[in-house]
Amino acid sequence: MADAAKLRILHCFRSPVGGIFRHVRDLVEEHRAAGHEVGILCDSSTGGAYEDRLFDGIRPYLSLGLTRIPMRRSIAPSDLSALRRSYKHIKSLQPDILHGHGAKGGVLTRLIGTALRANRSRVARLYSPHGGSLHFDRSSASGQAVLRIERFQERFTDSLVFVCDYERRTYEAKVGKPTIRSQVILNGVKWSEFKPISTTDDAADFLYIGMLRDLKGPDVFIDAFARTERALGRPLSALMVGDGPDHDRYETMINERGLGRRIRMMPAMPAREAFATARIVVVPSRAEAMPYIVIEALAAQKPVIASRVGGIPEILGANSEALATPGDAQDLSQIMATAATDPGWQERVMPKPDDFRSVFSSSVMAQSMLMLYRSLLENPPLKVS
Repeated sequence: MADAAKLRILHCFRSPVGGIFRHVRDLVEEHRAAGHEVGILCDSSTGGAYEDRLFDGIRPYLSLGLTRIPMRRSIAPSDLSALRRSYKHIKSLQPDILHGHGAKGGVLTRLIGTALRANRSRVARLYSPHGGSLHFDRSSASGQAVLRIERFQERFTDSLVFVCDYERRTYEAKVGKPTIRSQVILNGVKWSEFKPISTTDDAADFLYIGMLRDLKGPDVFIDAFARTERALGRPLSALMVGDGPDHDRYETMINERGLGRRIRMMPAMPAREAFATARIVVVPSRAEAMPYIVIEALAAQKPVIASRVGGIPEILGANSEALATPGDAQDLSQIMATAATDPGWQERVMPKPDDFRSVFSSSVMAQSMLMLYRSLLENPPLKVS
């Protein structure tokens, strides 16, 4: 086993955007602060200036370096080249922990970790789905293929790590009950983020912040905003913050509905900056695992309205009045109207700050992960598989 005082931990994932990137950044900072050696391997073809700034922020923590190579989202012949390059690089680092995040990261780390194990390395192989392949439908041929591959890869995995109980249940329903060790470790944010953020004097009524693609529900948000205006009989204001492939389509949708002066679109920015620009955060996703934006907003003591999907009910409470039916703009609109007009809504509906902080902090998340890492190294499988 590795020196108990220090582990060599490498995280592998494809796209350095969104919740996976946030999750890994927090683990990197927490584990490096605890004295461990940490590195990242991810795709070089996704992300932009905003993600580059985020990398610059964590680069000092990456004692095992930041390595970026091209990784296609879908299966492609170029995967063989990525696998070869990744193997050579990872072998040179001699990691104790290989933690794959998302489907592509999980494939790379488990195959490479197994090859290293065949050469007498005692590296532990972990996989966190973060939604990913679990979004596939079992009734489709492609879904069946992907989910069978997930099952097959269990034989190359030492532990599955789920970011919420919903993800664990989904895995069991679609892939099957794990034949290997598994654990739920909830996402969390840094202690410095558990500070209330005041809104600016010109703050909008509602904020959408996230990727601009249908899975995240920007179109539902726009529709619900228009319905809320009609229900209240007065103009409202909203801000949509984010980048994505469908930006122009949503902008057209806003203008066609005559909302161009009341819904402004802005590029991606740090969440806490965006929180200051609006009173209420709306997360209208059609599907999620454990979205950081909900945790970040509640840590900043912002009221949140969200779809009843993924692990969101585990954050807000299963019976929360803030939960809307996924994809239902009318249901979302009714909650938005109530939240905008009821002065006691936030205090009555949102989780209590102290209780929330004790569960959803990155220090709790990182310590639980570290305990799992050590346990896997102390109790390795009896044979290479």
